[in-house]
Amino acid sequence: MTEKKYAIVYDWMDKWGGVERILLNLHQMFPNAVFYTSHVDLEKAPWAKSLPLRATFMQKLPKFITRNRILSLLFYPFAFESIDLSEYDVVLSVTSSFAKAVITKPDTLHISYILTPTRFLWVKQEEYIKNRFLAFISAPVLTWLREWDFYASKRPDVLVALSEVVQQRITKYYQRQSTLVYPPFDTKYWETLQTAHTLHTQALREWAHSCGIQSSFYLVVSRLESYKKVDLAIKAMKSLPQEQLIIVGTGSKSAQLRKLAGKNCTFLGAVTEEQLAYLYANANAFIMPQEEDFGYVALEAVFFGCPVIAYRQGGAIETVQAGKTGIFFEKQTEEDLLKALAHFHTVSYNVKKYLKMEGKERVQRFKKNVFEDKIRHLISIS
Repeated sequence: MTEKKYAIVYDWMDKWGGVERILLNLHQMFPNAVFYTSHVDLEKAPWAKSLPLRATFMQKLPKFITRNRILSLLFYPFAFESIDLSEYDVVLSVTSSFAKAVITKPDTLHISYILTPTRFLWVKQEEYIKNRFLAFISAPVLTWLREWDFYASKRPDVLVALSEVVQQRITKYYQRQSTLVYPPFDTKYWETLQTAHTLHTQALREWAHSCGIQSSFYLVVSRLESYKKVDLAIKAMKSLPQEQLIIVGTGSKSAQLRKLAGKNCTFLGAVTEEQLAYLYANANAFIMPQEEDFGYVALEAVFFGCPVIAYRQGGAIETVQAGKTGIFFEKQTEEDLLKALAHFHTVSYNVKKYLKMEGKERVQRFKKNVFEDKIRHLISIS
């Protein structure tokens, strides 16, 4: 029998995060698969250099367009519908927006891994277009895109949901059933990093000291974008000048957040995975103020025994156990986060004790091989 030909499609490749880990995992599963995307920025996504990759006509557009989601918005539907996938037996799209719209032959199996129904069309639209005038003039375009996105969601043969909250959104907005498959958490990879950071403890301590990191600190690991609510953690920490907040990540709101921050807030930008492991292992707690579709970074923190202080919405409910691996706050307000931080001081001993004994066990349900087995099973039965 002829070996099946696979294609993997993703929205765009211009950053690094939890989703990009999924793509590399799929590359390991299907090493002969060809990757397709609207455009790739290898300066911002050097991890993509190893992939057999094909980009759409958008790759030839000026960077000032492709690097701006608003300016490039209307190109995406046409870009993905223009991709020729006729030579493939199986297409796997990974998407939070447009990649599910690719057109395949009737005998091609298309499985779409939905990270979320398109956020700026369905989920908290007000966070993406805050200017009233801009919202008014863009309304007809967004209405058209919402209709297009709804019909595009019918194209895949199978929809797979990243988390329970995403599964609920798929039912609500796309009116389709989906299969729940949690993203892969590579425990072996993080164990290797844990060993490395233990071996290089002195060098990492010197690095931390050179960055102004104190012995006691709270940690945020996030893209610096509005919907990530990093400003909430910064504002709360301004009220606690005796505490230090370390922020890891880059994004379009970096300059704005730096202006907002107090003297007890340190921005590290991008760090190595080994440095990140050191930060998780030494932080008082990891703060996750945003509503995540899943919250991969919460698993990273738990793996290293770092308690999580999370907003009780979205995927955090599935990755954080109240009173065991962390605590929740109910409202995205400075006051509520401060209450959670105060409460954390009273329970931190028990949480850290539980994490030391059971932390690694708590991430087992998200192990890499579980994800791989479920994806392969879906392909075999579809």
